[in-house]
Amino acid sequence: MTAMPTVIRAAYTAEMAAARTTTEDARRWAHLERAHILSQPYPWPHTRNHLAMLALALHQHDRREALGQVVRIIVAAPGSALGRYPEGNTGRTRAGLRTPMPIPADLADTLAAAR
Repeated sequence: MTAMPTVIRAAYTAEMAAARTTTEDARRWAHLERAHILSQPYPWPHTRNHLAMLALALHQHDRREALGQVVRIIVAAPGSALGRYPEGNTGRTRAGLRTPMPIPADLADTLAAAR
């Protein structure tokens, strides 16, 4: 397994911290989605992100999202380890488990800087 490059780890950590400190659920989801995009290739950060998404879904009493996050927690680490994940996917249940999505330009720049 590949270690998360410093530039990606810094961006991921910043997004996860922002998700923890904001008081608005919509902004919390947005930060978690951005952290998800950054974490996909890395088993533990990817799984940790889905655990945070599950916690937020439970906080909101969103059963559909919570169930979707349980499934994603189960497949996150193996998917990352095998390189089988949909790039750019936000990690939310509504995004679909295997649906690739466009990567925001600033995150694409961060990912490219690590290559």
